[in-house]
Amino acid sequence: MEIDVCNEKIELLWQKAIFWKRHGLLIMADLHLGKVNHFRKAGIPVPLNADAQNLEYLTSLIIQRKPQRVLFLGDLFHSHYNSAWESVKQLVYSFQHISFELVPGNHDILSVNSYMRSGLQLHTEKLDHGPFVFTHHPMDTVPDNRYNIAGHVHPGIQLTGRGRQSVVLPCFYFSERYACLPAFGSFTGLYRICPKKADRLFAVADEKIIKV
Repeated sequence: MEIDVCNEKIELLWQKAIFWKRHGLLIMADLHLGKVNHFRKAGIPVPLNADAQNLEYLTSLIIQRKPQRVLFLGDLFHSHYNSAWESVKQLVYSFQHISFELVPGNHDILSVNSYMRSGLQLHTEKLDHGPFVFTHHPMDTVPDNRYNIAGHVHPGIQLTGRGRQSVVLPCFYFSERYACLPAFGSFTGLYRICPKKADRLFAVADEKIIKV
């Protein structure tokens, strides 16, 4: 689904990413790669294939959209070094013509050199590009004439159907001054959004984008 944000056309993708075609920029947040291993080491039984699915979706998007740049808005990895790092290194190596960039999140805790050795370009706190300011955490104060696009929140929207049945779905959330992307990672929780009247929400369900 294509929408207008600050007079720019942005494509919302059911894989829970956005594509800014005019600049060849593929953007996503909160993959939390390695979270599965982190939980299993703590003795919590979780599915093993979550990271593989996330990387498969990412690879498919790169092949389909042919971006010039891939921007991760934080929490690419979950905690300390884990086997998912090697998979990301291989991905970056496979697409050497693409710039892979990271605005670190609160879970991206390793040294700057660690990310750079993996082929990632690091933006310490934010990336300014056109009318947008890309960050991990939504900004408390957004500069004039700018629009903040962030991750971190893992937004979800509760939809209610007949018979009082309800479901909480991941969503893209656009307020007046900032937007929150859904978590790209499949093994993440959801924070239920309580939108204001002027906000725009787009739920992700069954490989579709649904305007709420």
